Amino acid sequence: MPISTTTSSSPASTSLRDAFLLEPGYHYLNHGSFGACPKPVFAAYQDWQLRLERHPGQYMADIAGLLAESRAALAAYLNVPPGDLVYFTNPTTALNMAIRSLAGDTHSRYRLRPGDEILTTDHEYGSLDKTWQYVCRLTGARYVAQHIPLPVTTQAEFVERFLAGVTPATRVIYLSHLTSPTGLIFPVAEICRRARQAGLLTILDGAHAPGQIPLDLIALGADVYSGACHKWLCAPKGTSFLYAHPTVQGWLEPLVISWAWQDVPPGQAQFVEPNMAQGTRDAAAYLAVPAAIEFQAGHDWPAVRAGCHQLLRATLRRVNDLTGLVPVCPDETGWYAQLSTARLPDVDPVELRRRLYDEYRVEVPVHKWHDTTLIRISIQAYNTEEDADALIDGLRRLLPELC
Repeated sequence: MPISTTTSSSPASTSLRDAFLLEPGYHYLNHGSFGACPKPVFAAYQDWQLRLERHPGQYMADIAGLLAESRAALAAYLNVPPGDLVYFTNPTTALNMAIRSLAGDTHSRYRLRPGDEILTTDHEYGSLDKTWQYVCRLTGARYVAQHIPLPVTTQAEFVERFLAGVTPATRVIYLSHLTSPTGLIFPVAEICRRARQAGLLTILDGAHAPGQIPLDLIALGADVYSGACHKWLCAPKGTSFLYAHPTVQGWLEPLVISWAWQDVPPGQAQFVEPNMAQGTRDAAAYLAVPAAIEFQAGHDWPAVRAGCHQLLRATLRRVNDLTGLVPVCPDETGWYAQLSTARLPDVDPVELRRRLYDEYRVEVPVHKWHDTTLIRISIQAYNTEEDADALIDGLRRLLPELC
């Protein structure tokens, strides 16, 4: 297909590049995959590691209290009680704990049985799709993916299209808050409200939400929610959380049984201690989460997010102008924040991604979603127009060669 050779300008932005540890000379447009840690947050992380090595016994004696303080800071950030929140290394592990509990020995009404259905979308993260498929194999339940076509239109239309998939057999609503393959913000608050009215359990994958969009988990209304702190909140790698409403904590079963587990009657909640006390491990990344929250608070993060959104918005327009393809969503803030996707012509995504990196020093994911080639662009506080220009320059030359 023809590729436009016209240029376009994007709004100016103020970068915090020097505050991060990223190697100079590269255009990192892939924050959504692995995040990036600011220097003061990484220093706090290393300080906690040094404390462990300098005085291991005392550190381990104090670790429960230290983790409680860290969880309290994160809980305040998310507007939930600290007792409803536990740390995990990543959302996949956290959601495995919740999802696999539905196949366990719990006597809860949420236990999955043959013929039960879990309603989801076809925009979900692959590892969690596999988790649900595994649990369905154990229980005889069905994992039903409602097709949400691109481009999306209105959030009201999305809600009705998605909930049209609810049947008398539906027991669980599972979907992403911000999708990984398509970079869309789903209107999950309304879906949670409607699910609650229907008596359905809601489990949300919020890996990309903390730090990228304002997040009030009480107002959101999900029964179970997992988010990553090492992505947009900029905490060290291996830092995520699981929130569970008190009414559902009684059926959640730890993935690892250790000293804090107790043989209590079915349905009695054992949430925080069994999940936080699971043998010797380095908790430094968890303990550095308050430093990440403080870093963003000290740099007026709502303003930073707004600037990043404007740069992303301009960059998406430039990509769409270049390809002439239809955008994946309306040009509105509500559908995306600092992460989104644009359609590309039918090219080899692996080859395009490799050449962008090798020839233009641009790191950006390119992948197939169903039969559509998508490029997923992340804009974080360290990105500038120079990064967007490098991407557009690369696409302008490479797309005609690879089409």
